[in-house]
Amino acid sequence: MSQPLPKIVHMSSAHPPFDVRIFHRECVSLAQEGYPVSLVVPHQQDEVRQGVQICAVPVAKNRLGRMFGVAWAVYKRALAEKGDIYHFHDPELIPVGLLLQLQGKKVVYDVHEDVPTDILSKDWIPKWLRSLVALGMGLLERLAGAFLSGIVAVTEPIAARFPAHKTILLQNFPHPQEIASLQNLPYQTRPAQALYTGSITRVRGLFEMLDAMQRLPDTKLRLTLIGNFAPETLEAEAAQHPGFSRTDYLGYKNRPDTLALLSSSRIGLSILHPIPSFLVSQPTKLYEYMMAGMPFVASDFPLWRASIGHNNCGLFVDPRKPDAIAQAIQWLLDHPAEAEAMGQRGRRLVAEQLNWGVEFVKLKELYHRLSQPPALGHLEV
Repeated sequence: MSQPLPKIVHMSSAHPPFDVRIFHRECVSLAQEGYPVSLVVPHQQDEVRQGVQICAVPVAKNRLGRMFGVAWAVYKRALAEKGDIYHFHDPELIPVGLLLQLQGKKVVYDVHEDVPTDILSKDWIPKWLRSLVALGMGLLERLAGAFLSGIVAVTEPIAARFPAHKTILLQNFPHPQEIASLQNLPYQTRPAQALYTGSITRVRGLFEMLDAMQRLPDTKLRLTLIGNFAPETLEAEAAQHPGFSRTDYLGYKNRPDTLALLSSSRIGLSILHPIPSFLVSQPTKLYEYMMAGMPFVASDFPLWRASIGHNNCGLFVDPRKPDAIAQAIQWLLDHPAEAEAMGQRGRRLVAEQLNWGVEFVKLKELYHRLSQPPALGHLEV
């Protein structure tokens, strides 16, 4: 008789309930494979979506409330789910993960970013305090790496910070089902639309994109922004920029709407500033642009160029130079056949190699290993 699949409890205090990596890729994929899956997350109500049990905890009113009150609520609700394996996604939940581990649970930390490095660019932390907070978080992550059951890292530089024997690399590649279902418009019939998806912030190139729009002579080209401004007050500032008159801000979109916009756009933008945490990141949006058969204009970061630059799927630019961004966009508009070929190369690469089907096997193998009883005579630390 085959062993029943373990119950997996995913936990987040900071991400939206239907986050692409957490919900759509990890949780839904597990449910489709027959795993019992719960997701403990701030949400308005309990519900079942695509086979995943959403376990709602209160939504925080501010950052401190999320880091303390919501984190404790996540712990209590997750414990009540009686999972076999607990998988959390936020560094503020490391104490929760360690507490669960001390209670004999199998616990996995999913590291989405280089947290200590990212702290150094957090505007809400006073400058004089950032180095100390980064040092403390680095020590806390080392503790997590030593005592938790497993680590999941989104990029190789992040994975290298944790013990190799318990760490897997799980990259943010598109899901094969989305690749197969995406109804891409023929490239040269698509409207002159440059698309940005994700959190809309200064350091993610908001004003460089607006500056580039202001410099482009093609008045038909529109910049489309999907996501939420962070902070919310940034929207009013952006609206005063001359480039905003050629911008369509659509706000947050659900997954089907986002996929529809991807399949009908001409150019994808990922103009992140060269801050240390972004230099070791691997943004989902680049692979989604490629999935949609769309060439990209992206920051010229060594990691990005090394991973996909040799495939000639888009153009890399200095993200601090709006003139260079505008020139790259204009080149793609002026050379539609070459732009279409770039998009097709990107789509083939994602369909054949850089997709979630390849990555998901590694997650299942990790869960299988953690769900096995320890060998006789072996003392697990």
